[in-house]
Amino acid sequence: MKTVTFRKYIIEVLKNAVYEKGESSNVIIAEAPDLAGCFTQGRNFEEARENLIDAIELWVTVGLKKGEKVPIVNGCRIAADVKGSIKKKLYA
Repeated sequence: MKTVTFRKYIIEVLKNAVYEKGESSNVIIAEAPDLAGCFTQGRNFEEARENLIDAIELWVTVGLKKGEKVPIVNGCRIAADVKGSIKKKLYA
């Protein structure tokens, strides 16, 4: 298992992303299956991918702030200690 930066982690999640044409509307649905419930949509592939990047960033950030373990993706885990950095700010 490899420890990676936030940015590299997002790249790893994107490698497993799934894109599908919407059934009832003319949109592209983008999903990050490694992150439960992380999905979005866009008018085209490019917009859906950009929206998915935002959704992944939000999903990971919220999880870290809540103290949740972020899933290992493609043998990579994120190098982040949000609680530690918050404590440093409080006591600095």
